[in-house]
Amino acid sequence: MSQPQPQTLTGKTAVVTGSARGIGFAIASKLAEAGATVVVSDLDAAATKEAAAKIPGAHGIPCDVRDEEQVKSLVEQTVAATGALHIMVPNAGVAKASPLTSMDLAAWRNVMSVNLDGTFLAIRYAAPAIIAAGGGSIVTLGSVTATAGTPLIGHYAASKAAVVNLTKTAATELRPHNVRVNAVLPGFVGTHMVLDEVENFESMLGVPAGGFGALMDQKQGRLGTEDEVAEAVLFLADERSSFCNGTPLLLDGGLAASLF
Repeated sequence: MSQPQPQTLTGKTAVVTGSARGIGFAIASKLAEAGATVVVSDLDAAATKEAAAKIPGAHGIPCDVRDEEQVKSLVEQTVAATGALHIMVPNAGVAKASPLTSMDLAAWRNVMSVNLDGTFLAIRYAAPAIIAAGGGSIVTLGSVTATAGTPLIGHYAASKAAVVNLTKTAATELRPHNVRVNAVLPGFVGTHMVLDEVENFESMLGVPAGGFGALMDQKQGRLGTEDEVAEAVLFLADERSSFCNGTPLLLDGGLAASLF
């Protein structure tokens, strides 16, 4: 039986973008278990409402993170509904496997607009609200793909490498205001986004069916879980990580640590 989550975030408000399902929902649930008042936010309004209803005390506010006015409104609505904002987790992200030489510009720009622009806008509008609340934490979602060239998802890897650098810059700028900014860099996790692309990866890489699973077994031992990512985000969100700032926390089963 799992132990009750320590109430380390009681009195805090947290926003998690892209949290109607998958890693985002796991993060929102974990922060709520730790005592935070959570705002679930996603592109799909119905899915946002449904997900928020599953988390005690949560609010649901739809938002397209590519739209500046919607991100600004998300922060404003959060403060109006809960009184403050202390934690922002820009989790919304997309990816679709494609070699660079056949990737169209629209696909490239869509990944950049969600993964990178969405993170920038979340930091841009959340930071002043967090400062007004006396300080807090921003936890971005990078990826192990930010650490090396990654065939077939070059747009995703490039966006996540930029997120890591943006995280470090924001950490430096916001440190005097008592706002810490850190990043979690997951390896391959058993999410819909990963599992839905397995056949494409195997086909494009020329490996037999089941080859992706064998590659994961070799490189990182297994697929990570959504809950493991959520635990890492919780650690960086609360005061247990008070001396972490600008930190890219790899959570990849050792994938980036070895050539073989």
